[in-house]
Amino acid sequence: MKHINGQELKQLFLSGANNLYNHYPEIDQLNVFPVPDGDTGMNMNLTLTSGSKEIQNNNDESVETISHLFARGLMMGARGNSGVITSQIFKGFSEACKGKNVLSPKDLSTAFSKGKEIAYKAVKTPVEGTILTVIREASAALSEKIKTVSTIEMALDLLLKEANKSLKHTPDLLPVLKQVGVVDSGGAGLTVIIEGMAKAAKGKFVERNENLAEGEAVSNVLSTSTGKYAGAQLSESEEGYGYCTQLLIRLGNTEEGKKPFNEEKFKNFLANHGKSLVLVRDDDLVKVHVHTLTPGMMLNYAQQYGEFLTITIENMSEEHHNIEHGQNATDMAGNIARAKAEKEAAAAMNTPLKEFGLIAVSSGEGLDEMFRELGVDVIVSGGQTMNPSTQDFLEAIKKTHARNVFILPNNSNIVLAATQACDVMVEDPEIHPCVIPSKSIPQGLNALMQFTPDRDPDEVYESMKAALKSVTSGSITYAIKDTDIGGVHITKDYYMAMRDDKKVVACVPDKIDALKALVESMATPDVAVLTIIAGADIKERDISILNEALQQSYPDIEINMSSGGQPIYSFLVGAE
Repeated sequence: MKHINGQELKQLFLSGANNLYNHYPEIDQLNVFPVPDGDTGMNMNLTLTSGSKEIQNNNDESVETISHLFARGLMMGARGNSGVITSQIFKGFSEACKGKNVLSPKDLSTAFSKGKEIAYKAVKTPVEGTILTVIREASAALSEKIKTVSTIEMALDLLLKEANKSLKHTPDLLPVLKQVGVVDSGGAGLTVIIEGMAKAAKGKFVERNENLAEGEAVSNVLSTSTGKYAGAQLSESEEGYGYCTQLLIRLGNTEEGKKPFNEEKFKNFLANHGKSLVLVRDDDLVKVHVHTLTPGMMLNYAQQYGEFLTITIENMSEEHHNIEHGQNATDMAGNIARAKAEKEAAAAMNTPLKEFGLIAVSSGEGLDEMFRELGVDVIVSGGQTMNPSTQDFLEAIKKTHARNVFILPNNSNIVLAATQACDVMVEDPEIHPCVIPSKSIPQGLNALMQFTPDRDPDEVYESMKAALKSVTSGSITYAIKDTDIGGVHITKDYYMAMRDDKKVVACVPDKIDALKALVESMATPDVAVLTIIAGADIKERDISILNEALQQSYPDIEINMSSGGQPIYSFLVGAE
């Protein structure tokens, strides 16, 4: 093709998004730190799905219109750093398409170069060896060789070749990647998107594989980048959301067209594509409970062995469901919450804006309550394994019904999405949101303690931001794989004690021993207060015992321990 119009560009975008969807679980496995938060693939998938929704049914022939709608959808659905950077790449792509009805190979090259430019501007301190490197090197190579390119197919093939080359090079630029033996996950996601676009240009449109169980066709990008992709399981990060799926199956026989039932094989399949699996068999009846992102896949697989007597599927994360399918959840709790929010929004419209509003990202009832006690108006549900989108922050900003809004992301992978929401709100001159770039829960809590509503907004911002520097953070969670980091051997299912400087202090079988090792590393002579927040897996009666024992060990430090109820992390620790 010498040129492509808007509808042809739409097919490229949709094919790229579908290719990413088909391989996001594999991308999730590229987790540098072996903690259950490898969600880059999921974040990028949800971001691309949001963009796809905007153009799916649009029949405009202009590349300007299609690229603008796609970029806008990506921006609103952007999650995590890689999702936000991807949205910025296509924002730049869209800017280069202004005033154009068709794209030539040279136009395509210019669009990706503009995408690189906008993406780098979005990141305060760009890090090489990441998705940024991949778009920079690939777009530069295409631009350099564009005079030898005569078709869109050739341009995308060249871009893909150079992206692959750059991706393989990322471990040489980012030592931690080489240490753990992986390529950059965000860069891998972008390369998979380009691969899908290149296939569509050659008439091989990538369809979304709703039955990931049949995913024998591993992406060429992933199979050549690392040997760790084949048969990759769903990431541990997916435990926190998806669908609680329960089945009661009566097993059949070959005469009925059913496969012979092998319990071990059946159980392994479900475990590889879901979490929290419980399977009980009684003669010809099999009862299954599993948490999965793809219940349809589970149903299709199970039906090979028998017929369903009962099926129950409950949505455990309405926001993920909405982004995937573009519709409201049907669960009663979700509808009640939505109706309440709509009622509150309508009531707020009739009252004047208050001076200040506070938003905090939190996960866990105890943490939510701590933030509310410190004056937070709106809690955005999320955290390490479920990053909120730009749209989530926009809705939260409006819900505060305030003139000056301060957002506490409380996670380094959420700061960019929150910042992007503030950029969007520039369109509303009455509301002035800004991000206090807290990268941990202890930082967020300490910043809130500096909030004084009787001061000038700029003074409040500077005071809260300055409070972040006085906190050192740490955490305890379990390892999801064996590896070595910074001279410490990590053993799967052991508990890791980690500092916020990405230093692994210890990896031991017992979470309490891990906590003690972490506290010892953080209890320096200049520390006056230690705040320890226990997770959902810590019993209430053990908290006071631990607190007393630690206080005896460190009599000169004030130790405050409470229950946060957060998942994944047994303990969050802040030192001041």
